[in-house]
Amino acid sequence: MMRREFVLASGNKGKLREISAMLQPLGLVVKPQSEWGVPEADETAATFVENSLIKARQAALHTGLPAIADDSGLVVPSLHGAPGIYSARFAGHGADDQANILKLLEELAAVSGSGRRAYFYCAMVLVNAANDPAPLIAIGRWHGHILQAPRGDGGFGYDPVFGVTGLPVSGQRCSAAELSPADKSSVSHRGQALRELVRQLRERDGEPAA
Repeated sequence: MMRREFVLASGNKGKLREISAMLQPLGLVVKPQSEWGVPEADETAATFVENSLIKARQAALHTGLPAIADDSGLVVPSLHGAPGIYSARFAGHGADDQANILKLLEELAAVSGSGRRAYFYCAMVLVNAANDPAPLIAIGRWHGHILQAPRGDGGFGYDPVFGVTGLPVSGQRCSAAELSPADKSSVSHRGQALRELVRQLRERDGEPAA
């Protein structure tokens, strides 16, 4: 795959780090939209996919480059899908990760067992231009459960309270914040979506599968 440059329609350093680490070996260079002073898009849609497209089209319009965007969030079925598309501002506009986690734990304080099941959802898109009529769209889901208290100091967002059962640390269940970046990318919602996006990109460009 030839070296190509994309703009990432996000200012989230955690997302940039994860996406860049996975795309760099493929010769795909991802730069944050902040390098061009692209303003944050108004995420006015009701779904992750639609919000991703809003962000990607705006970044492409301002930079003239192909744009990648993702809209991700935590979905807790027992909370009727919350935090959902409001994951980054669950505790209010301007809330940080700690405040969002605290609100989530408060909402689930009286909930146990299967009621604490949750999954991370990621909708990742790629547009060649702002008016691209055929964007690439990839979806990823990462199932787990909400822990009673935060664990670990890695990752970002809700990672410290997202319990993972597929990759044990020291033989015990762990949080997403206790996984190494490589282990997390191998199973995470964003990792799943990104691998599918790359597959679609190669297919679209007529390149052989990895």
